[in-house]
Amino acid sequence: MHERILILDYGSQVTQLIARRVREAGVYCELHPGDVSTEFLQEQKTLGLKGIILSGSHLSAYDPQALKVPHAVFEQGVPVLGICYGMQAMAQQLGGEVSHADHREFGYAEVRARGHTHLLRDIDDFKTADGHGILKVWMSHGDQVTRLPDGFKLMASTASCPIAGMADEKRGFYGVQFHPEVTHTLKGQHILTRFVREICGCHGDWNMPDYVQEAITRIREQVGQDHVILGLSGGVDSSVAAALIHKAIGDQLTCVFVDHGLLRLNEAQQVMSTFAEHMGVNVIHVDATEQFMSKLDGVTDPEAKRKIIGREFVEVFQAESAKIQDARWLAQGTIYPDVIESAGAKTGKAVAIKSHHNVGGLPDTLNLKLLEPLRELFKDEVRKLGIALGLPPSMVYRHPFPGPGLGVRILGAVNKEFADWLRQADAIFIDELRMTFDEKTGKSWYDLTSQAFAVFLPVKSVGVMGDGRTYEYVVALRAVQTSDFMTAGWAPLPYDLLAKVSSRIINEVKGINRVVYDVSSKPPATIEWE
Repeated sequence: MHERILILDYGSQVTQLIARRVREAGVYCELHPGDVSTEFLQEQKTLGLKGIILSGSHLSAYDPQALKVPHAVFEQGVPVLGICYGMQAMAQQLGGEVSHADHREFGYAEVRARGHTHLLRDIDDFKTADGHGILKVWMSHGDQVTRLPDGFKLMASTASCPIAGMADEKRGFYGVQFHPEVTHTLKGQHILTRFVREICGCHGDWNMPDYVQEAITRIREQVGQDHVILGLSGGVDSSVAAALIHKAIGDQLTCVFVDHGLLRLNEAQQVMSTFAEHMGVNVIHVDATEQFMSKLDGVTDPEAKRKIIGREFVEVFQAESAKIQDARWLAQGTIYPDVIESAGAKTGKAVAIKSHHNVGGLPDTLNLKLLEPLRELFKDEVRKLGIALGLPPSMVYRHPFPGPGLGVRILGAVNKEFADWLRQADAIFIDELRMTFDEKTGKSWYDLTSQAFAVFLPVKSVGVMGDGRTYEYVVALRAVQTSDFMTAGWAPLPYDLLAKVSSRIINEVKGINRVVYDVSSKPPATIEWE
């Protein structure tokens, strides 16, 4: 049993980042809706609860619709850290005051640390001429604490926010108005690590080598002698899940790999080579290209395409699974962000982002029990696990690829010809990114970008090749850099790299005569086009 930090979510879009930072400090944590019961909190104490973090929110602490922090949070005898709304709710519920701020703060701010509290002691980005420590932070608030609760002292301030931090060190209660979980707060990781390791007293017993053996033991105990089937997509999550389960139970695992005709170039061969040939995993390869393409014919709406692809995948998977007579378990590559987002969508109390087909979406007709060995892990932890299990880095660290595949990178109607063209264009783009290195860092531009891909546009433009006129389609290139995929900037790829990619695509891919580069950031754009 691991020591744990409990994160209570009040609706912030960056709550998951708190959990990731806590995990990076080597401490296990779980994220739950902000109105958990007293019984739940008491149960957490028996499971090794060492501290509680209260997230931000889009609501005001004095808003009647806002979730209140359960009073039992302050009665568990463990340290509590409130962030933004979490600090305001703590202040208001413990006897202080919160009101609308005359000067809102959104974005960069410089915070002066005051009071020399344990949380911020000796943590600063620079010192003023008077020797005051200053933190460079990220703010996002329109309200502020205007009166401290009894027992609290001032911990930090800005010119427009006199109470930007507060502390009651006798009880271990701390609040910060800024967001230490985002990378824009330069010392944010230091602050959160200080809280969970020093103030909460966690020893940092959460690490991947230990987790591998724990997960293997848990899978063996859960499955016993039963057979497990897994839908292998070739993506990181399902690949790592397959490798982990195979390491635990060997031939008791059978993977079903459904090729819907919307994969990347040579992806089916790579998946079969990695798992069936090199790892000895039982993999059933189903080429369902014609089935998927016929169902997608003439469909242009992005959501309709997603639903069709998801529905057909389930049908194909069910048909193949029925042939495995002794299967008792269905394994899925569900990871912790999937669980968190789906919980938010269902309850309306946490972050309602989207629902996931692989969380609570098990078809009743399968009559199988669910095995989700990765559901405690974030994506970066899944990648570390994959390396620990011996998967090739080229697979583990490949850029994200959407579940519907090229179906949502072909704008408008999908057909096999468009998919083939896009596959070739995308492969050329990725190939050149891998082969082009940045002089300053020595890294390839593939490694310097977080996600890169080509998009097929259903518009034609006039061109000229040789002495002839062409009237062909357009491909857009998209490459972004991000640390969390919640915000992203377009990657400043070298002009000569873009020129080479464009030249190769136009010369090598039939049907394409124009290439453009997407220079939109997220927000306001999204990373994927559909």
